[in-house]
Amino acid sequence: GAKPGTVAIATEQTAGRGQWGREWSSPIGGLYLSVALAANLPASQSYQLTLSSAWGIATALRDRGIPIRLKWPNDLILESRKLGGILTETKIRQEKITLAVVGVGINWSNPVPATGINLQSFLGDRKSITCLEMLAALTLQGIAFGHQCLQAGFDTLLPSYHQLLTSIGKEVTVDGRTGVVVGITPQGDLRINFDPNRTSKTTENSEIYLKPGAISLGYDC
Repeated sequence: GAKPGTVAIATEQTAGRGQWGREWSSPIGGLYLSVALAANLPASQSYQLTLSSAWGIATALRDRGIPIRLKWPNDLILESRKLGGILTETKIRQEKITLAVVGVGINWSNPVPATGINLQSFLGDRKSITCLEMLAALTLQGIAFGHQCLQAGFDTLLPSYHQLLTSIGKEVTVDGRTGVVVGITPQGDLRINFDPNRTSKTTENSEIYLKPGAISLGYDC
């Protein structure tokens, strides 16, 4: 297997994998990058690696004047459209994550569907990012920063993660009940509150947690 710090970059993917094992084709013009990270997390907290990486990349790009936001659980959003996504695979031993490979796809100049956007079209004549190599460097910087901050505990990232989350306040329907997204848990589950006016004194029966993949939040474009 790859050693921590190993980076692989592809110019095109013809048999990539997306969420939940879906086949994913990535045309020429995008950034397709994977990096191996040493990790020491319980297996049950594996999704923190994806969330912290997404937050770190968003932070790095926002520092360049690109108003990235985050769509739970693993999308980078720009102007309400999907700019990129993140997929993390882990090696587990004795219920501990010993190695993680964070895979990132970001649209640079490649064609995208109606719900997508590429960075070149957004930037136009602006020179905050000038080439794929620069985008790759910023992406790696963001992943490293997110991973570093994760060492202090995901709780420390939650407030700033929530500031970038597109779905806060979004109405959703689960099993016939309408609730509002109020955030995510430290484990990466989506928090849905069915009592947004706080009439109940407890969260029992008024709030549920959904694991990644349990619900699709769609796009607002």
